[in-house]
Amino acid sequence: MMQTKKRKILVTSALPYANGPIHIGHLVEYIQTDIWVRFQKMRGHRCTYVCADDAHGTPIMLRAEREGITPEELIARVKKDHFRDFSGFSIEFDNYHTTHSEENRYFANYIYKRLRDGGHIVKKTIVQAYDPIKEMFLPDRFIKGDCPKCGAADQYGDSCEACGATYNPTDLKNAISAISGAKPIERESQHHFFRLGDFEGMLSYWIKGHRVQSEIGNKLNEWFAAGLKDWDISRDSPYFGFEIPDAPGKYFYVWLDAPIGYMASFKNLCDSDDTFNFDEYWKKGSATELYHFIGKDIAYFHTLFWPAMLTGAGFRTPDAVYCHGFLTVNGTKMSKSRGTFIQARSWLEHLNPEALRYYFAAKLGSGIDDIDLNLEDFTQRINADLVGKVVNIASRCASFIEKYFNGQLSSYLEAPDLHGRMVQRGVDIADLYEKREFSQAIRQIMKLADQANQYIDEKKPWVLAKSPAERQTLHDVCSMGINLFRVIMAYLKPVLPQLARASETFLKINAITWNNYHTPLLGHYIAPFQPMMTRIDAKQVEALLAASGSDLQISDAAAVPEAKAAAAPFQGEPLAAMVDIETFAKVDLRVAKIVAAEVVEGAEKLLRLTLDVGLDERQVFAGIKSAYTAESLVGRLTIVVANLAPRKMRFGLSEGMVLAAGGGGKEIFLLAPDAGATPGMRIH
Repeated sequence: MMQTKKRKILVTSALPYANGPIHIGHLVEYIQTDIWVRFQKMRGHRCTYVCADDAHGTPIMLRAEREGITPEELIARVKKDHFRDFSGFSIEFDNYHTTHSEENRYFANYIYKRLRDGGHIVKKTIVQAYDPIKEMFLPDRFIKGDCPKCGAADQYGDSCEACGATYNPTDLKNAISAISGAKPIERESQHHFFRLGDFEGMLSYWIKGHRVQSEIGNKLNEWFAAGLKDWDISRDSPYFGFEIPDAPGKYFYVWLDAPIGYMASFKNLCDSDDTFNFDEYWKKGSATELYHFIGKDIAYFHTLFWPAMLTGAGFRTPDAVYCHGFLTVNGTKMSKSRGTFIQARSWLEHLNPEALRYYFAAKLGSGIDDIDLNLEDFTQRINADLVGKVVNIASRCASFIEKYFNGQLSSYLEAPDLHGRMVQRGVDIADLYEKREFSQAIRQIMKLADQANQYIDEKKPWVLAKSPAERQTLHDVCSMGINLFRVIMAYLKPVLPQLARASETFLKINAITWNNYHTPLLGHYIAPFQPMMTRIDAKQVEALLAASGSDLQISDAAAVPEAKAAAAPFQGEPLAAMVDIETFAKVDLRVAKIVAAEVVEGAEKLLRLTLDVGLDERQVFAGIKSAYTAESLVGRLTIVVANLAPRKMRFGLSEGMVLAAGGGGKEIFLLAPDAGATPGMRIH
């Protein structure tokens, strides 16, 4: 593979506010960023990912007051919790800092003074909302009312979540104090404003340089058309933050020093690692790259105020600001009242964090569309893609390598053309990662997993293993399967770092990079296979929802009635819709061992079967009670449709279908495989 020119890249995500825990809506952004950063590092680039807690503002001051602690104690505790949860999802920062730091104070003061001295700061006496009960000026987020632009109710005092407009808190209609509930009164106060309009020409030029997505560019054009207004960057005491150098009792608005936190966190890294030079990344005209990943709701701050501030202070501007959409759960907005406000910690306690990374990657593109966490689709996709396809490749081949060849791979590559085609696909997959088209990359990778499984199915190693004369072919085929697995894991590594690490241990190889997986492993020893990922059980998702106080189910669809065991006799009904051979070939029939069977209470004809299908166990409901007792089925082999989408029935989730023949009643006969079959073997 051709080596790419080494780049120096600095990447940030929006700073989480130090006033509450991380939830899965936040994680969309940090997982998206982490995948992109990991990909760049795999390519050999020096890609540095910094972030910090956004630790200033009245909400933090008031929460600390309620808890009887200092703001400093609160933000230290929350920062520790945030970092712990991020680490649980394998989000790997090169530096994680806080905006309540000396580095941030220095750069906030420096930028302010440069803007002031350049004539871009103006003082104005304004009429401001004041809480007559709490006796304090109200920050924007503690005033709620109707948006003055679109009329949406229950909006904050600085911006509207419905239409994206920004405005002064005094512009809100029907405003109330979110602290006391009192109707705010008006009082005058002198504030400091940043003259954003001074930078209209610069911003227009910057935006035209493909710095933002087209959807954001269209929104910015609307703001330009409306006219760029001066931005209030000061707040009155009491306030937790940095005091403005030349204005006692006045503090920098949190949104001024929050993005400066990117610079502060990087400076903190530079001070601890002398291989980094701050000016190399932030000076005007820098040849390094700078990218911000943010939510579309804060585009205004990052695509207007931030580049204007940087320009006015003599620093470089970002190469691009990448916005993403919001997260819904089962099609509904994130909501504490409905229990879809799922905290990161709750997820870590009930479900595999890599499963969420994969699901988000399979949904994320380069645009700003919202994505949905459909819990039923999530369960099916993880079980089908990661367990049923990817890990299945290694598990199907490794047992034969260990049993017959002492863990050593063949010295011969059985299908070099197939291996070469998979390696060549890395060019397109890399391009998709670079462009943040993660969902398209995942689709490409899963096609490769399908090809690898198809190769194994066609070669039938379980049949080859029966004949000593076919030992060499068995060795070559299974070694080929292991090499295909390695290529696929290389492509998935940015998304699934823990699974990749387990794969590297299994393969006994150094860390996979984008440049070292092309040459196949020949004559190489691998470790005994250990389970790398287990199927997600519906009960795990149900437990997560219960812990979150949710009234949702895995699927919000109405439960379907119990299936009939026997079909009505044929009476000349028309045929169902025709299917082609390619569609029919997608039906995955597997040998399954019935490890447990029990009567379903309240069901006339159903038995609940627990099936071992090779890699995992599944629950299947079968309408065969009239022909079989539960006890007679335990230990028996049968055939199951393994890739049938799980279906929610009145008595639980059925994760497949056992095949039977007969006319019904006592005349029901479970299909059985040939002698010598083993659980997980595919039937053709």
